Amino acid sequence: MNGLFSITGKVAVITGAGGVLGGSIARHFVTQGAKVAALDIRQEPLDARVAELHALGGDAIGIVGNVLDMESLRQVADVVAARWGQVDILLNIAGGNLPGATLGVEQPFHEMKIADWEKVTTLNLNGTVYPCMIFGKMMAERRSGAIVNVSSMAAYAALTRVPGYSVAKTGISNFTQWLATEMALKYGDGIRVNAIAPGFFIGDQNRSVLINPDGSLTDRSLKIIAKTPMKRFGDIAELNGAVQFLCSDAARFVTGVILPVDGGFSAFSGV
Repeated sequence: MNGLFSITGKVAVITGAGGVLGGSIARHFVTQGAKVAALDIRQEPLDARVAELHALGGDAIGIVGNVLDMESLRQVADVVAARWGQVDILLNIAGGNLPGATLGVEQPFHEMKIADWEKVTTLNLNGTVYPCMIFGKMMAERRSGAIVNVSSMAAYAALTRVPGYSVAKTGISNFTQWLATEMALKYGDGIRVNAIAPGFFIGDQNRSVLINPDGSLTDRSLKIIAKTPMKRFGDIAELNGAVQFLCSDAARFVTGVILPVDGGFSAFSGV
């Protein structure tokens, strides 16, 4: 049974690996025996991440690349192919939100910074689509591979204050299902495309929205906890097992799925 969930020896490209979520998954994957190509647009956090992965005994490389630049992604693919000859797993973790695309509590929608809206929607949606094109082509040539994207609770129901992020993540959910069927119909059952939909985790990007300066929960946090049956925020490491499952042979008949990891938030009516 343990072999079904194994990712030992698999070559995994992880975008956004210099960030909190990408870093957590990268650490988990190397401890599980995967070979990790860590991709980030920022050199300094990428170097720190690769040093961390090596300290864990991992077979890992760091590559500076831009998920919104097709030529940059082709160069990353060439580096990975030269090192390991193939790509078995693509984890599209790069993404996030910006303050200018997050509305204040009483801020009108028409006052949102359109430049930040465009950056958020482009990074999250196209920053998932473009890597799928480059690394998906490598998988199509071998008729084998697993892609995991990152959707959100914002794709399940309208969340106030984050319109750009919500639109992009909803697009990722739809694109995940579309690409899953496209790959299966054209290249057989060896390529699977799925997504996780994280619930609420406190990180650098949302800390000020969820935690007051004195450390107490904001009104938004209290609403989230009230709608979460498990009555807590998630720990970022609690996403690792779901991602590994979707990349392993245990999920070999699972494709086009958006898997919530949310403490029951998406299932609860509030009553």
